[in-house]
Amino acid sequence: AATAITAITVQNTLGVHGVHPLPLDLIEAQARAVLDDIGADAIKTGMLGSVAVVERVAAILDTAGAPVVVDPVMVAKGGAPLLDDDAVGAVRSLMIPRAALLTPNAPEAETLTGVPVADLDGQRRAGDALLALGASAVLMKGGHVPGPTVLDLLMTPAGETLLEGPRIETTSTHGTGCTLASAIAAGLAQGWSLETAVTHGWAYVSEAIRRAPGLGGGHGPLDHGWPLRDRR
Repeated sequence: AATAITAITVQNTLGVHGVHPLPLDLIEAQARAVLDDIGADAIKTGMLGSVAVVERVAAILDTAGAPVVVDPVMVAKGGAPLLDDDAVGAVRSLMIPRAALLTPNAPEAETLTGVPVADLDGQRRAGDALLALGASAVLMKGGHVPGPTVLDLLMTPAGETLLEGPRIETTSTHGTGCTLASAIAAGLAQGWSLETAVTHGWAYVSEAIRRAPGLGGGHGPLDHGWPLRDRR
């Protein structure tokens, strides 16, 4: 995997203390350096930050020829904003139609659609609205929806798949959405079907949360490396 960084952040488990966007030409140069040499079998987008970055990334994606997993990052786990208010419309009009899979949590889906997401029915209605905006598929994440179980809903025009598991009581949830979207993109890059990539990614992240090492005094990281240790 290779990364094109859109911003440098100053953060720890207690929160985001600074966000420093990179110049547009530098963002594009990073992406072009990879795409023009190695290419990409799948792409995942995350924090974009501004209208200008959304517009530049959308243009890059049009030349990449790879399925795109769009994680519409808006707010950090600790509450810091990671997307300008005026960029929501750009995400809606430029990123969603380019998404082979869109992976919003409940607050992100509410912001993008105006549909309240307080239960599974709300997830379904918001997912339908996002499909109508042009996403090829939507994974409506349910971690922010109250209840003893977490329900994630994979929706496509052809139907839906429900992923269900017990809610894990932990503060080690920093990067769960980013990790899930990245894991799904990795599965797509290997040629897996969307449903297979989503179910495997979901299982991987669930276990990474369960095994989280409990670092720091706030929202700690997951245990990303657990599959490697299990193979020893």
